Parts: sequence; structure tokens; C-alpha cells
Amino acid sequence: MSGRNHGPPIPMKAAPHGGMPPIHEPPFARNPGPMPHPVFLEEMREAQFARGHRPLPPHPAIIEEQLAAQHQDIQGLLVDNQRLAATHVALKQELEAAQHELQQTDHFARNLLMEKDMQMRELYEKSAKMEHDLRGVEGMRAELMQLHADTRELTATNQKLASQVQAMTQDLSRANADLQQVPALKSEIGGLRQELQHARAIKRQTVSNAKHYLKAPVLHFNGHCGCTGYNTNYGNMEANYGGNPYPPSYSMASANQMNPYGAGAGAGPGPATWGSYDMPWAQ
Repeated sequence: MSGRNHGPPIPMKAAPHGGMPPIHEPPFARNPGPMPHPVFLEEMREAQFARGHRPLPPHPAIIEEQLAAQHQDIQGLLVDNQRLAATHVALKQELEAAQHELQQTDHFARNLLMEKDMQMRELYEKSAKMEHDLRGVEGMRAELMQLHADTRELTATNQKLASQVQAMTQDLSRANADLQQVPALKSEIGGLRQELQHARAIKRQTVSNAKHYLKAPVLHFNGHCGCTGYNTNYGNMEANYGGNPYPPSYSMASANQMNPYGAGAGAGPGPATWGSYDMPWAQ
């Protein structure tokens, strides 16, 4: 520290050396010179306005040491100032980087928020659609239950109809069996019709024979008593009663054979009721 700022020595009571004023003269009496340090000005001002005894000025070595210390402090402050300036620049750069990153983060957050909002909107729409579909499914479930009930009812109806169809099939089978018997019934009816016609023919012949047998005694009685008025063609019965509509094979014997119950059973009194009045006598 003693080797710094060496200059010409300042005389105490001699003439000024090197353009510097003497110590006992005012500092700005002759030439203004360089502006002293504010600390020195403050000390001088306090010394001038102080009351009491004026203290002696400090020794130049002390002042030199103070100046050296102050210079060292100034250098340290300059270094600190430079360091602080560098730190300030670095912090400013970091702040700008942080602000840029914050802006990017804010932009990303906004985009993410918008995307989340879109996703939430889509999820809400999907949930609303699913709720609507669920309501539709509930309606379809009710319809399905109704369809099950209708199916059970239709199944019961189908079973009932199947039983009815089976019964009708059985009836149809019986009707087919009866229909197969129709030709036999027709043939039987034809035979019965022929028998009925034959019976009617026998009845007509029986009635004709009965009329003949009834008229024969009257004619015989009239012949014995000589009564006239009757047709002389007594012997020709066909002339009086008309021809026999049946072939000659139909005789009384055949009629009796065809009708075992006799003519009287179906046609009133016949030849069997007249006793001796029979065919040989009539001839």
C-alpha cells in the first residue's frame, strides 16, 4: 500500500511545491485545481463550521492510506458492480427465457385447455347420446318383453290350433273312410231301390189279382141266376181289366215267393182270404 500513488512530498511551511497550495492557505484561494473528494469537503465543512478549537488536519500519510483504502474499495465496488451487471444481464436473459417459456407454457396450457374442453364436450355429447340410446334400449326391452308375451300367447294358440287340426285330421280321416263306403252305400241304395220297384210291381199285380178274385164270385152267381147286364167276355179277363203289364213269369207263386208275408200283409185282402175261390175254379 505504501508503494501506491507516490508523488512529490507536500511541504509543511514552505512555498508551494509543484503548483499545490500551502497547507495553511485555503484550498481554493489561488487555483481551483481538481475537485476534492466529497468526504474531504464534508470534513472541511465540518471543520470550518465547528465550534471550539479547530483540530489540525490529518497527516498526508493517513490521507494517503485513506485514499488507498477508498481506491481499493472503489475497485472492489467496480468489480462487484461488473459482477452485478453480469449477473443482471444473466438474470435478464434468464427472465426473458423464463418469460418465453412461460408464454409457451401458457400457449400450451391454453391449447391443452381447449383440447380438454373439446374432449369434455365430446364426452358430454357421447354421454347424452348413450343416455338417449339407453332410453331407446329400455323401450326396446319393453317391446321385447311384450314380444315374449305375444310369443307365449301365440305358442299357446298354436298348440290349441294344432290340437284342433289334429282333431279335424281325425275327422277328415273318418270322413274319408265314410267316403270310401259311399260306393257300397250307393250300390246298396240301388239294390234297395230295385227291391222297392219290384215290391211295387208285386203290389200292383196283387191288387189286380185281388180285383179279379173279387169279381169272379159275382159273375158266377149271375151265371146261375140268368142275370144279364155283365160283359159276355167274362172268360177274357184281359179284355175287361187290361193287359198284364208284367211278363207272364210273374205269377202268384212267384209273388208269394218274393213276398213271404203274403199279399194281405201289404195290399189288403188277397186270394188267401177267399178260401175255395182260387185260380183252378176261376178257370
